[in-house]
Amino acid sequence: MDETDTALLRLLSKNARTPVATLARKLGLARSTVQARIDRLEARGVIAGYALRLGESAARETIRATVLLTLEPRATAAVLTRLKAMAGVEAAHTASGRFDMILSLAARSTAELDDTLDRIGALDGVRGSESLIHLSTRIDRRN
Repeated sequence: MDETDTALLRLLSKNARTPVATLARKLGLARSTVQARIDRLEARGVIAGYALRLGESAARETIRATVLLTLEPRATAAVLTRLKAMAGVEAAHTASGRFDMILSLAARSTAELDDTLDRIGALDGVRGSESLIHLSTRIDRRN
């Protein structure tokens, strides 16, 4: 990846629906060159896909939480399999330190969040958990 690819990715991260002709104009390249670069980045797995980013009004309607899990030895694979089936689990990361896994949850209500937390706590292989409810976002550099 060179500086042009990095600039192209930056533009696409701001708005993945930007027409190729507009990207080409901003980068000072031919449209066919930009399309070829996008195709190459997709083929190499640098661009894995394009996603919808919800606006602030939708985000305000979502309750988010981070859950820190302590697992029984060798239970990670089985717990992950069950977590994948839970719609409220947006991401799961293995971790080093006091906790074995970090989960990102999203729910439409406190009752839905409570239900998801109860189901996670009841999973075979989960030894303990700590939940952190997100109150407000002060910095968000994801996009």
